[in-house]
Amino acid sequence: MTRVGRTERVVRYVLMLAVLAITVGPFLWQLSTSLKGPGETIYPSPPSFVPHDPTLANYAEVARIIPVWDYALNSLKVATANVLTNCVGASLAGYALARLRFRGRTAAGLVFVAALLVPLESIIIAQFTTMRDLGLNNTLVAVVLPGSVGALNVLLMRNAFRAIPYEIEEAAVVDGANVWQRFWRIALPSVKGTLAVVAIFAFMGAWDDFLWPLIVLSDPDHFTLTVGLNFLHGTFADKPRVVAAGTIIAVAPLIVMFACLQRYFFRGVGEGAVKG
Repeated sequence: MTRVGRTERVVRYVLMLAVLAITVGPFLWQLSTSLKGPGETIYPSPPSFVPHDPTLANYAEVARIIPVWDYALNSLKVATANVLTNCVGASLAGYALARLRFRGRTAAGLVFVAALLVPLESIIIAQFTTMRDLGLNNTLVAVVLPGSVGALNVLLMRNAFRAIPYEIEEAAVVDGANVWQRFWRIALPSVKGTLAVVAIFAFMGAWDDFLWPLIVLSDPDHFTLTVGLNFLHGTFADKPRVVAAGTIIAVAPLIVMFACLQRYFFRGVGEGAVKG
């Protein structure tokens, strides 16, 4: 190996370690803080990620002060509904844009692209008044409805369906398959990776959303986890251990979601290959 090659490899590893420290470091620090007891300093010198006397009392304190598990259940309902509606809606819309021929298909694709350029803050008042006119304010349905089919997810599915060879569907047409059979039996099984990407994006977007639930919800019984933890921060500004425990409770489902679907997530890059 040449000197240039060794230097390049060292630089790569240094950059990878730096990115790892920036992305994973804050999470590990929060996890460590959430497990530290009241007698242990949060900011030791030198810094230490391992608690000397780990305890789960901070998590029990979060559950005692606010109904965190009720908030988590509300977030789970919203996130699950968002995943289902996005997977179904984005798949159908993406397939129609990619494989069906109809008047206005190009214009419809441009509409979805344009929707990505519209910031949420510019339409959030319109969304709120629409939910109010429908009588859905202060309900979890109102939280789900605006993001039920994301424009980015539709475009992802469209690109995935486009990568499938047309010859496969033409053979199915010769065999007498209608459009629903081609979608369900040929196209959809070939884009499982992209479908997993859509599911992860939809779950993360719904679980992490703060601004829209804060605006549309007023009853504490309907609060999602992000809104509920906002009150935790305001109430316990002098108890960082409890705040850290609430943060870990909010982040843990995202880690589980990604861990379950990561195999399909990374396969999404090579979408479109058809196995014979």
